[in-house]
Amino acid sequence: MTAHVLSDCWTLTRRELAHWARQPVQVLVGLVFPVMLLLMFGYLIGGGRGIPGDYIDYLVPGMFALTMAFGLESTMLNVTQDLNKGIIDRFRSMPMVNGALLVGRSVADMVQSATGLALLIGVGYALGWRAHGGSGAFLGAVGLLLLFRFAMLWIGIHLALVAGKQELVQAVQILIWPVGFLSNAFAGPASMPGWLGTVVQWNPMSQTATAVRDMFGSPGGEPGHALAAALWPLALLAVFFPLALRRFGRLSR
Repeated sequence: MTAHVLSDCWTLTRRELAHWARQPVQVLVGLVFPVMLLLMFGYLIGGGRGIPGDYIDYLVPGMFALTMAFGLESTMLNVTQDLNKGIIDRFRSMPMVNGALLVGRSVADMVQSATGLALLIGVGYALGWRAHGGSGAFLGAVGLLLLFRFAMLWIGIHLALVAGKQELVQAVQILIWPVGFLSNAFAGPASMPGWLGTVVQWNPMSQTATAVRDMFGSPGGEPGHALAAALWPLALLAVFFPLALRRFGRLSR
């Protein structure tokens, strides 16, 4: 049974990866966009009120976390396209494990997310940012970032199954951007009004950004946030993973 589940999930993952060869521009845009944001905020807009040292050292880990939150709309778009074209209905009529298509979608998106994160880390090093926490802390920080990304992907999958229309992806996009910017990715909460700083500190993305800054040895990092940075995504997964599978199983009934 386990081998059958893994086989179905891997088959659907290869299907999603094969789309990369047919849509190279879309993949390239997804990889380059976070780099453009990093360069824009680092050199054109600036910022960092109340941030000690070089602003780039503070900004780069924050951009890592922000990038893990963005891209949810592309996952939604791909799922809604499969829905509207009847592809999901055709797959559901085949003898395969329930939800294998969704797992394949999430694995393929995680491969692209990991590639984009590696590219952004390389750009950060080119800009002068350095990780000072050691190899173990470095891998732990990358793990927290990818865990946060995985949770965001399943939120996107569930919302796509509920919405069912590509037009509603834009509405979600409008909501994601304020949530992403309402964090400590670009500025410290201490520089904000009291109430706003409190909201920013409770943002799950801020927890991830603070934890990885501490692991990387970057300004703005605080010990003790790694647990919260792990629990938030796990809690989101515990809610949205079963919801997505349940919604998928009820399609066309």
